[in-house]
Amino acid sequence: MNASCNMATSAKASSFNGASLAQRRTVLRKAGVRRGVVQVRAGNTGAQKAEYIWYDGLEGQKDIFFNEMRSKTKVIQKPIPAGSTAFPMWSFDGSSTGQADGDDSDCLLRPVYSCPDPIRGEPHVLVLCEVLTPNGDPHPTNTRDRLANIIDKEITAEEPLYGFEQEYTMLGPDGRVFGWPEGGYPAPQGPFYCGVGNEAVYGRPLAEAHMDACIKAGIQLSGINAEVMPGQWEFQVGPVGPLELGDTVMVARWLLNRLGEDMGIVCTLDPKPVKGDWNGTGAHTNFSTKSMRNEGGAKAIDDACEKLSKTHDKHIAQYGIGNENRLTGLHETCDIGTFRSGVADRGASIRIPRQVEIEGKGYLEDRRPSANVDPYVVAYMLLETIFARA
Repeated sequence: MNASCNMATSAKASSFNGASLAQRRTVLRKAGVRRGVVQVRAGNTGAQKAEYIWYDGLEGQKDIFFNEMRSKTKVIQKPIPAGSTAFPMWSFDGSSTGQADGDDSDCLLRPVYSCPDPIRGEPHVLVLCEVLTPNGDPHPTNTRDRLANIIDKEITAEEPLYGFEQEYTMLGPDGRVFGWPEGGYPAPQGPFYCGVGNEAVYGRPLAEAHMDACIKAGIQLSGINAEVMPGQWEFQVGPVGPLELGDTVMVARWLLNRLGEDMGIVCTLDPKPVKGDWNGTGAHTNFSTKSMRNEGGAKAIDDACEKLSKTHDKHIAQYGIGNENRLTGLHETCDIGTFRSGVADRGASIRIPRQVEIEGKGYLEDRRPSANVDPYVVAYMLLETIFARA
């Protein structure tokens, strides 16, 4: 490596930690001056960049700064339309992601979903992949495969729909919640939920950029809002079917972390990133079937709540790591060891919206999943319990 390249790399590494976005751009400009002009020979300017995305299955098992999303770029000389799954299979070093041993480290990536890349623009794409073992079997971290296999004719006929409320907390480079004062805390909770104004809202530029990116990618986003704890936000995906729920939430999570790179913000899905009198971070999941949405659907909702009451412990075991720190019976949660359903009760395990009670049909809200829950697992568990597939 020549000296100019070494100097540029050194500047990037030493100046980016803890720097603001403006400072980072200044460092890049200075490094560019030292490097001089780089000449690139023209190749196929119509080539497509396909960002292959997967998850390593370790969400919640790493330091709070790290997430489970992984990706790398494949350059495709003849572009393939977004929305297709006919992208070539690929592989990666599973020993570097905790998904394989070093003496047999290749894991396979099979494309299952694609959409326009809202960051790079046309003709570039994001390609979500499921992970396979070298012999082509679903990898143990491949929770999508299990969900796909439970969807039989009866479940398909009932047209299950989900709405996923993904909460997350923004962190600055020093580990403090983004926007919180150095060496202290902001005002107590109250002014921040759906707030407006410099003192009430922290991190709106990233939340807005993420919303725009999801919309451009074709993800069925239904909204965003600032949450109860300052620096905590939520985006909602849905209504969508079970596989689309998992696929689009995973891509939306990748986009959130990718955009955070450019703004010097880490987004954590930790269920309780700040101890004390602060709300935790969840992923409330709204669920309905055709029977629930039709006239007289209240009975199907009541039947579902009865079934869910009998499998509470099984759901809790798969609803996210560290969820016991969030489900304490305080801060709009039900105690982790208790199951309770109720109308308009945000302290219940399952909430039935008031409008659903009035109309006698609609959906239920499972308030137990933590923010770091696997969306494929939530979708699977609700189908398994409500359709008695256990």
